[in-house]
Amino acid sequence: MSVLAVILVVTTSPSSLAQHETGADLLGGERAFRDYCANCHGPDGDLISQVDLGHNNFRQPYSDEEIAGIIMNGIPNTPMPPTPRVTEEQAYMLVAYLRSLGERDNGALSGNIARGKTLYEGRGKCMDCHMINGKGSVLGPDLSSIALVRSAAELEQSLLEPDSEVQPGNRFYSVQTSNGEMVSGRLLNHDAFTVQMLDSNERLRSFEKSQLVSFGFSNPDMPSLATGYTQQEIADLVAYLSTLRRGAAQ
Repeated sequence: MSVLAVILVVTTSPSSLAQHETGADLLGGERAFRDYCANCHGPDGDLISQVDLGHNNFRQPYSDEEIAGIIMNGIPNTPMPPTPRVTEEQAYMLVAYLRSLGERDNGALSGNIARGKTLYEGRGKCMDCHMINGKGSVLGPDLSSIALVRSAAELEQSLLEPDSEVQPGNRFYSVQTSNGEMVSGRLLNHDAFTVQMLDSNERLRSFEKSQLVSFGFSNPDMPSLATGYTQQEIADLVAYLSTLRRGAAQ
């Protein structure tokens, strides 16, 4: 169990005692969160049932000093352990980072999970490339547990700028054969002599590079949702994707 693991949901009031407010300090707090908290709480801080650190939902209106003390010392006789590697300065940076998430959320659109699911399965055509819990296509990344590795902000960026960050296992590849056929798909494996990919029809294809006119990495076929979709629809889709946590402990 990680930092703040037993803090339960009750809306907290903003603290007047934040000690670190610069961009560098907030970045330090974000790093501390990822190092000490995100493994159990998830990238958005809401992985533990009824706990939502990313929206400043705590058990009671803790002061900054109280939260910093919990981070460093834990809570005796509970699953909340001390974190001796965290310095007092890091603890307050972490507190400031959590506070900033709550403030940022005040101006954000609230997504609707049900509408997001409908959009995913319908007009968005996401199932043409992605799979969730065995339903959909294997051409793109499996999204069954995407919320365990991507924060809401990262999910939104992936929808708006799909080429901004592509994991090695999700890279696309294109080849042109000697008879002029163009084939593109998700790269499975390649070496100095051959390339294997899953083409756009989800067929396994293997090619000898010496027999190809050209070959190389290409951008994924996923379109940007920056056009054709409203901000509310993007928020709805992110809200739905943020629930996908297969295998997560609750």
